[in-house]
Amino acid sequence: MKTIAIVAALGFAVIGAPGAHAAGCLSGAAVGGVAGHVAGHHGLLGAAAGCAVGHHMANKHEREDQARYNNTGSQYDNAGRQ
Repeated sequence: MKTIAIVAALGFAVIGAPGAHAAGCLSGAAVGGVAGHVAGHHGLLGAAAGCAVGHHMANKHEREDQARYNNTGSQYDNAGRQ
């Protein structure tokens, strides 16, 4: 019960933190916490690992989206060369 209270408090702190960029962290922490709990009552460790992986994957998708947006799809550069 104490672990659930700690995880909930940390979750509310992350949600309420101004300027915090927690992209992917909350969903990763939720999945990791459940997986860690099922895998041997290591919910807090699973939540921390899930947060790290979720944040990494969100950043990866953001970089891919940004690269796709910046790519015009043209085979020619600005000077008209191939």
